[in-house]
Amino acid sequence: MSRRRAAEKREVLKDPKYGDPVVTKFMNCLMYAGKKSVSERIVYGAFDRIHGKNGKSCLELFTDALANVKPTLEVRSRRVGGATYQIPTEVASGRARALSIRWLINAARARAEKTMEERLAAELLEASSGKGAAVKKKDDTHKMAEANRAFAHYRW
Repeated sequence: MSRRRAAEKREVLKDPKYGDPVVTKFMNCLMYAGKKSVSERIVYGAFDRIHGKNGKSCLELFTDALANVKPTLEVRSRRVGGATYQIPTEVASGRARALSIRWLINAARARAEKTMEERLAAELLEASSGKGAAVKKKDDTHKMAEANRAFAHYRW
């Protein structure tokens, strides 16, 4: 990490099909070994599978899924006098979006469906309705923050 100044944030281009930079960010996080066309095919294929389900467009369903997985609180370790405390802190909006994307992708990869396209589609559908492994991860994070609320006065 640089001591001089923070690195400038690069703007992500909008994706070609939906014109949404969050979808591009999602594709970039899903990508392995620089294979963007593969991750593009997976995301667009999953969107085609969930298109029309629940009476919503696939982009609306995707944003609902991200919103349901996005955390508001997390715990951070802080050392105070030889003891390490888990201190609940609020999550910045950029980090919250990054965490929700990461949790959705990891939950989809852990599923049992045959192709990644099917896994991602199923996880997005579940997350948009408030279920699934990614939403459980968010709930666990919130429960941990709530359980350690007594140490909130150590916040910096």
